Amino acid sequence: MTLRNKGFMLTAVMAGFMLPAVAQTTTPATAPATINQRKENQQDRIANGIQSGELTAGETKNLEKKESDLNHEEHDMRKLDNGHLTAADRATLNQQQNKLSKNIYNQKHDAQVQNVNPKSEVGQRQRNQQERIAQGVKSGQLTAGETAHLEGREAGINQEVHNERAANGGKLTAAERRQVNRQENRTSNAIYRKKHNARVQ
Repeated sequence: MTLRNKGFMLTAVMAGFMLPAVAQTTTPATAPATINQRKENQQDRIANGIQSGELTAGETKNLEKKESDLNHEEHDMRKLDNGHLTAADRATLNQQQNKLSKNIYNQKHDAQVQNVNPKSEVGQRQRNQQERIAQGVKSGQLTAGETAHLEGREAGINQEVHNERAANGGKLTAAERRQVNRQENRTSNAIYRKKHNARVQ
């Protein structure tokens, strides 16, 4: 065997050893995200939007309602196929997650914001509740359905405060503050219960 042929053989053998290593390092990087990974990513984005004030309670309620509906749909799909998702099921869920992803982006980048540095006692309680909800979303202690319910309550309180301030030259009366605090107490208890029940995201 000539020196040239030996060099060629050595190159071919080395290439054969390197191929499995290249295949191993490139496959995981190109694998698409699973349905569960996408759900987790959407929830993280929503939690970050709550904490930053980019998502109001009303916007969060609507997004979490959509996420909850998607979760129910996935549950029903799995029920029909002994706990599995078909390729068509996955394609449908991914398409819906794409729509929800755009929705999250649009809601986080519109003009509506939640005040994350309020001066009033009522505003500080509202911010505190939002922080607790965001933490529950991030940790998985709050499901999408639970979050939608809690944010619906918060959105209702926020609207009530807004209306009362508008009727009183931008201020709340002592009676209105007491009423809002009672409602926030009930919401606070609901957040605690939902974060400490058996349901998780």
